[in-house]
Amino acid sequence: MRPLTSDIKLYTAQMDRTPIVVFIEVELVGSGVIEDITEMSVAVNVERYIRGVCTFKYAG
Repeated sequence: MRPLTSDIKLYTAQMDRTPIVVFIEVELVGSGVIEDITEMSVAVNVERYIRGVCTFKYAG
């Protein structure tokens, strides 16, 4: 799984409705499509994940 390491990759995944997965360290904590992005967090399936703590990756 390739990480979404920049703002442009996050916004592109949101616009394309690309499924992603969310990790905290090595633990999978969420998955789905990005609903909202702020400077501090990313919303995926109604849950908000802190950008500084989580790793976001393409699901495929």
